[in-house]
Amino acid sequence: MAGRPKKRSLTIAGHHTSVSLEDDFWEALQEMAQAKGLTVPRLIAKIDKGRGAHGLSSAIRSAVLAHFRSQSSEN
Repeated sequence: MAGRPKKRSLTIAGHHTSVSLEDDFWEALQEMAQAKGLTVPRLIAKIDKGRGAHGLSSAIRSAVLAHFRSQSSEN
C-alpha cells in the first residue's frame, strides 16, 4: 500500500468526523460496502459502533483486512 493517507470528512450517527486512509483502503472500503449493499458512510458507522478503544482509521483498516481475508478463504 503506497501513498499518503487522504483525509475525508463524513457524518457518522449525526456527528461530523474525518478519517485518514490511504487510497487503497478507500477503494477497498468502497468494494466492501458495495458487496454488503451499504453506502461507505453506513459501513463506516457500523465499524465505528463496534470498534471499542481502537481509533476509527485503525478499525476501518482491520475491518477491510478481515473482509478480504474471509473472501480469500472462501475461494
